[in-house]
Amino acid sequence: MSGTKLENLNVASQETLMPPETLKQDLPLTDKAAATVAKGRQDIYNIMDGTDHRLFLVLGPCSIHDVDAALDYARRLKKLADEVSDTLLIVMRVYFEKPRTTVGWKGLINDPRLDDTFDIQQGLHIGRKLLIDISELGLPTATEALDPISPQYLQDAISWSAIGARTTESQTHREMSSGLSMAIGFKNGTDGNLDVAVNAMKSVSHPHSFLGINQQGQVAIIRTKGNNYGHVVLRGGGGKPNYDSVNVALCEQALEKSGLRKAIMVDCSHANSSKDPAIQSLVMNDVSNQILDGNTSIQSLMIESNINWGNQSIPQNLADLKYGVSVTDACIDWDTTEKAVHEMRNKLKDVLPKRARA
Repeated sequence: MSGTKLENLNVASQETLMPPETLKQDLPLTDKAAATVAKGRQDIYNIMDGTDHRLFLVLGPCSIHDVDAALDYARRLKKLADEVSDTLLIVMRVYFEKPRTTVGWKGLINDPRLDDTFDIQQGLHIGRKLLIDISELGLPTATEALDPISPQYLQDAISWSAIGARTTESQTHREMSSGLSMAIGFKNGTDGNLDVAVNAMKSVSHPHSFLGINQQGQVAIIRTKGNNYGHVVLRGGGGKPNYDSVNVALCEQALEKSGLRKAIMVDCSHANSSKDPAIQSLVMNDVSNQILDGNTSIQSLMIESNINWGNQSIPQNLADLKYGVSVTDACIDWDTTEKAVHEMRNKLKDVLPKRARA
């Protein structure tokens, strides 16, 4: 076997990436942005602990592909957040990484120019700058923690994270989440399986040791303390929704049986809306009615929203992209978003302060 190549047979090339500390030196978190991140995290902890009566809403585009449009959206959202802040805590959905069932655009970090050049170093710079700019507005941010390496570059600028339906069952993502510095939402499986999210909540609350990188970019053994703020995200699955009162009650029973916090987020999109954005407002209304009827476990919602309605494919000529329209899942537009959020606030502003938390 002498002289036979055994490694990297299917690797075309390798490129050394800057360490996390270099990116943070290039784009340091400002005092105002850091204060927004810290307050957003604490507000979410307080909501989950029951000391803050509000709901928190993770609200924004399915994915970010246009920084200018994202900041335009953020400015609108900040104004809306201030208007409803007595009842709802608004956290902007700023998703940079997109899991794909087969192939497709993997998000702004992986492919910031939308042309399959995969300039990840540029993507990390763009993503971090955007997170800082949004936080500077006083608006906390949320994202999906998909790649196990990228949190070292970005998570200090994020107030809430999700683990997606395709990765909730992954040991790697559960271990990573046990060390993240914010509340983590675990989605049920794409087939609707709730057990994977419940098991993830059990796992994430415990300490773990695993391979990762440190701030200098060196491979390191990461030892975590465990994260006590894991919670379930009901997103439907197998072609069926699971946000109704019966499925919520079943989720409550599963959490109670496992000795876990009864903390539930309802994802108004994905299978819960049959990927029809028009249904998201109906899901929000149904959740409001469940709370009016006495529900105490639903603490948060996720809504996919953008400046303009629907979605679009990425065109060969990027100049043909429509402004403020998603390039991944279809979203509701700004007018619909504003109306639905105000309606939820008006319905719940008097009942939430009186709601007893289980």
